[in-house]
Amino acid sequence: MSCFRVRLIPPSTLLLLLLLLCLVAFAVTGAAQQLPDDEEQALRVIAKVLNKMSWDFTVNPCSNEPPWVTSDDDSVECDCFMSNGTVCHVTSISLKSQSLQGTLPPDFVKLPYIQNIDLSRNYLSGSLPPQWGALQNIVNISLLGNRLTGPIPKEFGNMSTLLSLVVEMNHLSGELPQELGKLRQIQRLLLTSNNFTGELPFTFANLSTLQDVRLGDNHFTGKIPDFIRSWTNLTKLVIQASGLQGPIPSSIRVLERLTDLRITDLNGTEALFPNLTTSVIETLILRNCNLVGELPRYLRELASLKVLDVSFNKIGGVIPDSYRNLDLDELYLTGNLLTGPVPNWIKKGDLSFNNFTGIPACQPRTELNLFTSTSVTNNSGVASCLKVSHCPKRGRYNLYINCGGGQEVTIGSRTYMVDNDPGSRARFFENHDSYWGYSSTGEFMDDGSSDSLIASNQSKLSIENPQLYMNARLAPTSLTYYAYCLMTGNYTVHLHFAEIIFTGDESYRSLGRRVFNVFIQGKMALQDFNIEDAVGGAGKATEQNFTASVTNGTLEIRFYWAGKGTNAIPDRGVYGPLISAITVDPLDFEPPEDSKISAGVVVGIVVSIAFVVILIVGILWWRGCFRRRDTTEQDLKGLDLQTGSFTLRQIKAATSNFSPDNKIGEGGFGSVYKGLLADGTIIAVKQLSAKSKQGNREFVNEIGMISGLQHPHLVKLYGCCIEGNQLLLVYEYMENNSLARALLGPKECQLHLDWKTRQKICVGIARGLAYLHEESRLKIVHRDIKATNVLLDKHLNPKISDFGLAKLDEEDNTHISTRIAGTFGYMAPEYAMRGYLTDKADVYSFGIVALEIVSGQCNTSYRGKQESFYLLDWAHVLRERGDLMELIDPRLGADFNKDEVMAMIHVALLCTHVSPAIRPSMSAVVSMLEGKANVPASIPENTVADDDKKYKAMRKHFRGIVEEEEERDESKKQVHHHSMSIDAPWTGSSTSTNDLYPMLLDSDYWRNRE
Repeated sequence: MSCFRVRLIPPSTLLLLLLLLCLVAFAVTGAAQQLPDDEEQALRVIAKVLNKMSWDFTVNPCSNEPPWVTSDDDSVECDCFMSNGTVCHVTSISLKSQSLQGTLPPDFVKLPYIQNIDLSRNYLSGSLPPQWGALQNIVNISLLGNRLTGPIPKEFGNMSTLLSLVVEMNHLSGELPQELGKLRQIQRLLLTSNNFTGELPFTFANLSTLQDVRLGDNHFTGKIPDFIRSWTNLTKLVIQASGLQGPIPSSIRVLERLTDLRITDLNGTEALFPNLTTSVIETLILRNCNLVGELPRYLRELASLKVLDVSFNKIGGVIPDSYRNLDLDELYLTGNLLTGPVPNWIKKGDLSFNNFTGIPACQPRTELNLFTSTSVTNNSGVASCLKVSHCPKRGRYNLYINCGGGQEVTIGSRTYMVDNDPGSRARFFENHDSYWGYSSTGEFMDDGSSDSLIASNQSKLSIENPQLYMNARLAPTSLTYYAYCLMTGNYTVHLHFAEIIFTGDESYRSLGRRVFNVFIQGKMALQDFNIEDAVGGAGKATEQNFTASVTNGTLEIRFYWAGKGTNAIPDRGVYGPLISAITVDPLDFEPPEDSKISAGVVVGIVVSIAFVVILIVGILWWRGCFRRRDTTEQDLKGLDLQTGSFTLRQIKAATSNFSPDNKIGEGGFGSVYKGLLADGTIIAVKQLSAKSKQGNREFVNEIGMISGLQHPHLVKLYGCCIEGNQLLLVYEYMENNSLARALLGPKECQLHLDWKTRQKICVGIARGLAYLHEESRLKIVHRDIKATNVLLDKHLNPKISDFGLAKLDEEDNTHISTRIAGTFGYMAPEYAMRGYLTDKADVYSFGIVALEIVSGQCNTSYRGKQESFYLLDWAHVLRERGDLMELIDPRLGADFNKDEVMAMIHVALLCTHVSPAIRPSMSAVVSMLEGKANVPASIPENTVADDDKKYKAMRKHFRGIVEEEEERDESKKQVHHHSMSIDAPWTGSSTSTNDLYPMLLDSDYWRNRE
């Protein structure tokens, strides 16, 4: 028998082999990161057609790095493990919520391995490309929330691998192609809110794999087809205001996997409650479906049921006692014919507008609405649950409500009452003193957050009396305003509307469609009402006028969502009625006059009041109470502040009693200190000089302006302190001080700002201004945009500060004649010379700051007795000579993107044009700086004198060349910014009145700067 000896490999040799294998694997992986040329070319075409400007093809599209992957909503994904790991292929493109303004590229078909195309919530137009039918591996197509038109191409039926097709909330039309019946693997078919017509194709009976079908808000015809029985895997079915007619087919009982069934607003014949056999259903909504009979007892067996809504049907009888075992989160039985007593085990839900017995309270519990849940009324015709024993003898004859508003608004002789009750899913609210209330029912479905029933303005308002439209009341399903104790007669009812959630710009946020019905005294007054259609866009007001007859002292105005319109723009759960204000006045009768008082009584009252006033004034004078007092606190009482307050003790503790060591700035307004609160928050405290009357005005103005503003590129105001003669503002602390200090300050204070950082700062400033001008609730003109008023946080993100000079942008009053304020060199010419103020004044100032960012030079400076020099003039001279590259800061070296630099310079020149009409909006500036929009190739020229002598002098100045013959005594002159606050005639001061981090630069600095 022979023996074999096994020779072991030495450990060192084994380690070497392992390292070699790792290197080989690494090399193979690196080689696998390459994308075929034809797919890269397809991506280039796709980017161009979609107008996707941020893709950088100098970076590998399959690198999984920016700009190809920045988030789940902005990503290009590849599979690099195909073909033995030697090549990558694009498998997924997700570009969501980016407001892309192109069309759908047919070239997606040139990405043979693409599985996912998600272009939801953009601003894409055009039609669906028939070429997509050739996609061989496609799994998901989502185009929700765009402007797409035309039919679904029949070629889409060839996508045999497709699992999900989402085209909700577009403008698609036509009949659904029968070829879609060939999608044998399809699981999701979402068609909500389009203009589809015709019957559902019979071939859809083949789609047995369907799990989620949504057909709402279309114009389909015919009945709900019986072939839905073949959709046995269905878990969610939504048919809301689809155009299909009832009754609900009995075949629905075979869909045993349903967890979410929503069928609403069906036309057709009356029918009994459908028989469902699913035991896993969680949401059951059968609203306004012409259901009659009684509530079925089998519902008690649905242990998983959480939401039950059968509102606005004709269901009678009593609520089965066996329902007490249901573990419901929401119950809506509104607007039926239910009788018997209200079961005491129902703790929450909406049972309003029924025929229950007894006289329950309108809202006996916080989450239980029983308003007019019984047909009984009192002697005054008022709903019995209001417990009104009698109406006032004189009677009510008008009604003015600021719906959703948090403050009274007076317009002419009318004062609109506050209506800021937050509301809830099942809510009745009563204003006892003014004899009105409202009843609201429903929940915003699928929004994933707590429901807010008061809307705040998100649009740019172009409205007379905008204070009446800053807020509005919303309702998910039904909202009824109820006025009682009114005098008998005819009334005019004015309903005030303005769309304040959708925007009026070219973004996906403008694509929402709000559609609802209005009933007055139970009769349809408006059907399928769309606010934007009525007035021609968002942010505009419309007043709809009606006549109502009041015979029993009550007036009922109902707003009802009938399932139409979009429900996922800008986010899911945005839909339903919206009302801004209600005005009710007598039409054909004169209100009774107040009882008259005799002349003698009037004289006696006047004499008595005069005597009391003289007596009080005398006492106050004797006690020395008529000394001059600071009115700031009184001024602040009139402001709707949305900020906190601090005590003087807190501020002193935070700043070590205003220690000089903590002082970080000082200006005409006062001093600025760094502080540390007890919770560890670092703050900047701006202290008003007690002698500054102007500062006083600006202090009040700044709090009023900035307290309600929240934006990543605005300095956050934590609060204020008003004690004695101390007036203090508390801001977030900016670690890197101001842009002026970082870019233009003394060398020891400067920061290294590379081009990427400068670009980020410039775009951030533009975004902040775009918010102030176009996006915030109040449209604000800052009036003092300059480098010292742009602060930098620890990550060098820019934030606009100092709102002491800010003005509301009132489109009907653009000419300011009483007070012009700003900083010399940054003020737009039409404002500085004529007091003509619009948001284009800020655009001009931004253009100056952009030039400073590019050049690293201050805009305005003086050289002793020599003439002043302006950076803007220098830029125009260089432009005329075709040498704008000389404007670039030498400190950047060659480390910058030439295209981006030139784009910023041209944008700056466009912003600083002498004509305000030529200057772009700040939102357009953002798009141009980010490369999403083209900078105009031809910019109208400003006239600038250009002679060779002046050119050389300016070149010496802006390149820091100082002649040796310059007089020694002039070398200490300051180079400074001039700020002014002018009450005609003009006066000026040498320092900024309100810079948060003020900075003065002398000519020694400029002379010695490298």
